Amino acid sequence: MKSTPTSLPEVLLLEPDVHGDERGWFMESWNRRTFLSLGLDIDFVQDNHSRSTQGVLRGIHYQLRHPQGKLVRVTRGAAYDVALDMRRSSPHFGRWTAVELSAQNHRLLWIPPGFGHGFLCLTPDVEFQYKVTAPYDPESERGVRWDALDIPWPLEGLPLLSARDQRWPDLTGAESYP
Repeated sequence: MKSTPTSLPEVLLLEPDVHGDERGWFMESWNRRTFLSLGLDIDFVQDNHSRSTQGVLRGIHYQLRHPQGKLVRVTRGAAYDVALDMRRSSPHFGRWTAVELSAQNHRLLWIPPGFGHGFLCLTPDVEFQYKVTAPYDPESERGVRWDALDIPWPLEGLPLLSARDQRWPDLTGAESYP
């Protein structure tokens, strides 16, 4: 597995070895030994799987009391995936990075605890899967408005948002990590 730091050094773009032939392909999306060799000592506690339609934007979410590290990937379609540093003590606080994840490119993104996360669905049918390092805690969930930063979301017009995602504050009004 190839690991490449993004513009936020702790957020890693991971490219697994994909073995294919006339029958199809095979890849390991997570292997504890492989991740340890990359310097990632991670314990996952929950797997999540969502399905969305084109133009849906989910996020930017994070959990304040129980921060989650996330290993994210797209298994159908394509998404524009964003990680936002929410750690006030970080020299990168308020900075974001974005990559396209798709079923075709097989890429994964490691987003450590302390980062917000969101994605925009680029194709008609997107399945998004991710492993997390802490259980979901609805009372701890926070967010930042999708349009509060200069993120060049690749969309025409407005995205489809949940009511909750429409109400998040901008970065200056958002609670953050120390």
